[in-house]
Amino acid sequence: MWRNPSESFAKIDVKYFARHKGEVNSCVFSPDCQILLTCSDDCRIFLWNAQTGQLLDKVCGHTGPVKACCFSSDSTRFASASHDCTVRVWLTASTQCLHELKGHTKSVETVCFSPDSKLLLSAGWDKTAILWGLQTGDILRRFSGHEGAIQCSTFSLNSQYLATGSWDYTVKVWSLQTEEHVKTLKGHTGNVSCVCISVPGMLASGSWDRTVRVWNPRRGTLIFLLEGHTGWVKSLSFSRDGILLASAGDNDVVRVWDMTKGTCLKSLQEQMDLAQQCVFSPCGALLTSGVANSTFKTDSSTEDQARDTDQ
Repeated sequence: MWRNPSESFAKIDVKYFARHKGEVNSCVFSPDCQILLTCSDDCRIFLWNAQTGQLLDKVCGHTGPVKACCFSSDSTRFASASHDCTVRVWLTASTQCLHELKGHTKSVETVCFSPDSKLLLSAGWDKTAILWGLQTGDILRRFSGHEGAIQCSTFSLNSQYLATGSWDYTVKVWSLQTEEHVKTLKGHTGNVSCVCISVPGMLASGSWDRTVRVWNPRRGTLIFLLEGHTGWVKSLSFSRDGILLASAGDNDVVRVWDMTKGTCLKSLQEQMDLAQQCVFSPCGALLTSGVANSTFKTDSSTEDQARDTDQ
């Protein structure tokens, strides 16, 4: 039975990571939450043991700042997007580069695997999203229509559609079954910085306008407008049942929202200059990560604690 997180979330662990020689642009946990992946303006990607903080490997190959990174659903591969206009796909175990994907004409800002890890989506400053087939590394489709840089992207869990968020203040929902985009979601008054889709099919978008909007992507209608962040929203994550939504802002606050009512259940205050990611782990813990005084940091909060806390 799910319990109200305002009664059960508690901070259980904090770790610091400090090895990059440039600004950290993105950090992601592997789906099993065993490995932490970070990428930086120093053109490198680091793999860390998320439990111990040990640096496992340094990955080089990009010739420009690495802007985004992500894991495949089985954690066996990861992908990176760079200012050098390329996307690379790597083996996690050996850090061997499987593909160097060329097709963008400007910096690539976002990259994500499809749920079955057979497809990869990338997008960036050329206002175009590219769908890649990972067996061959070929371009399968291009998505055009945004009037600004594309900052974020995600697949639906059934792989029938995908969503892209842009600096044109809109989210576009694209069908993978037809050649046209399904809906353009308008309402944000700032750059759209993150998007995610829940198991039940809700789409959430976060923006520089300091709000989170929750949509019905099929109908193109707004379900909830979530307000409360005092800085731009950097990351979003739905719990596995879709009942909770976590949002991380650059003001070092992570908020947990009830998706049955559209209300904020908990604000988790951390000592971060910039929150990079929040994600629900398979065991129900809410993991957060970010940058504090140029040092990378991770924090774990869990629903398994009986006591209440404001941290």
